[in-house]
Amino acid sequence: MRFGYSETCLEHDTGERHPETADRLRAIKQGLTRKHGVEYVDADPVDVDRVAAVHDADYVEEVREFCAAGGGNWDPDTVAVEETWDAALTSAGLAVWAAEAALAGEQGRKTPFSLGRPPGHHATIDDAMGFCFFNNAAVAAQAALDDEAVDRVAIVDWDVHHGNGTQDVFEDRGDVFYASIHEQGLYPGTGEAEETGSGEGEGTICNVPLPAGTDIGGYLYAIDEVLEPALARFDPDLLIVSAGFDAHRHDPISRMRVSTDGFGHLTIALREIAEDAGAPIAFVLEGGYGLDTLSEGVAMVHETFDGHTPVEPEIDPQEGVEEIITDLREYHDLG
Repeated sequence: MRFGYSETCLEHDTGERHPETADRLRAIKQGLTRKHGVEYVDADPVDVDRVAAVHDADYVEEVREFCAAGGGNWDPDTVAVEETWDAALTSAGLAVWAAEAALAGEQGRKTPFSLGRPPGHHATIDDAMGFCFFNNAAVAAQAALDDEAVDRVAIVDWDVHHGNGTQDVFEDRGDVFYASIHEQGLYPGTGEAEETGSGEGEGTICNVPLPAGTDIGGYLYAIDEVLEPALARFDPDLLIVSAGFDAHRHDPISRMRVSTDGFGHLTIALREIAEDAGAPIAFVLEGGYGLDTLSEGVAMVHETFDGHTPVEPEIDPQEGVEEIITDLREYHDLG
C-alpha cells in the first residue's frame, strides 16, 4: 500500500495522558518497517475552502483563532495547541490525497491509506468533539464531488464509535452514502439503526449498532446482509473507509472482539464490494488506542492488499446481532 504520512501531524500535542497521541502514528510506522511494499507519500495541507465545503465557515475560523491563541481544551476530550491548525489541515490533505490517488487508479498493492491525525469522524458541521476538529473523510468525499471526479461517494466507517460528524455532514444528501458499524451505546451515544437519512438523503445513512462483545462473525454477517446490498443499490463511484482499529478485542476503550485477522476480513469484504461497484477504494485513519493493536491492524490491512490471507473466522453472529440485522433490512427495504 501507499501510506499518506506527514511529520506535521506529530505536532498536534494532546498531552501525556490523552489516548490520541502522536505515538499512534509512530507505532504504525514502526509496525510497517518489517513489511514488504510499504511506500510513504507526503501531501500538502488542504486549503481552508476545502474544509469550509463541509464545515461552517465561522466554525473553521473559530478553530483557527483558538489554535492561534495557543489552544487548550475545546471540550474535556478534545485538545489543541497552536500546531493543531496545521496538523488538522494536513490530516485533511492526506485524506484528499488518498481519494485522489484511488481515483487516479492506484489500487491493489498501491491502494492509498491516509495516516493523518487528528482523526475526523466526530467533527460535525459546526463543532469539534471526540478528538476531532475537521472531518477528514468528509473533506475527501466532498473534494472528489466538487472536482467532478465522481457523482456518488460511499463512506464505510468500521471505527468502534459512531461517526456522528460524518452523518451530520451528509444525512440530507443523496450523493454520499454513509454506513457505520459501531458498538451500541458507546460514545457519542448516536447512530441508531432507524436513522436512515432525511430529505434527498433518505436511505443514504446506514447505522449498524452491534452489541458489546461482537466479534468478526457479527461484523461480516452485517456486511453480507445489509451493507453489501445497500451499497450495490447506491452504486458508488468511490469508496472511502473510515478505518478505526478500536474495535480490536484488546483495545483499551471498547468492548468489541475483533481480532487482528478480523480486520483483514473486513478489508477483503469492503474491497469486494468496491470491485463489484467498479469503484476504487481508499482508507482514512480514524481511532485505535492500543499502540500494538493499532499498528497490527493497519499492518493487516496492508498485508491483505499484499496477498496475505487472514485466518478464516467462524461466521456465527452473537445473540442480538440477527435481530438488529432483521430490523435494518426492513428499514432499508432490503427484503
